[in-house]
Amino acid sequence: MATSSRSAVVLKSIKKIVVQFCPFESNVRSTREFLVMVGSEKARSTNMNCEVIADVKHDQSEPVVDITFIDGDMLVMKGARLTSKEMLTTLQSHCVTKDPQAKTGAKN
Repeated sequence: MATSSRSAVVLKSIKKIVVQFCPFESNVRSTREFLVMVGSEKARSTNMNCEVIADVKHDQSEPVVDITFIDGDMLVMKGARLTSKEMLTTLQSHCVTKDPQAKTGAKN
């Protein structure tokens, strides 16, 4: 899993990210990779008030990423059929919609 430097994670317009998964299921890899990316020190430094919560369950549940934006909007991504790159791209496109400066910040 290599994160490219050109796609920096900017959490500026996000209030909370909850990543839920059962670690014993075979379809959680992309969700766990996404958690590593948004939970990294570099990503967290873009918004120190953003909560990143890992909700690890042992109930054979489907991996889900639940994102709450500062304006109250929510985004729910089901990680079983998405790659970590697809989840990150979706997150970034929503962040750019919420905060046009996030796009220029990600390019620096």
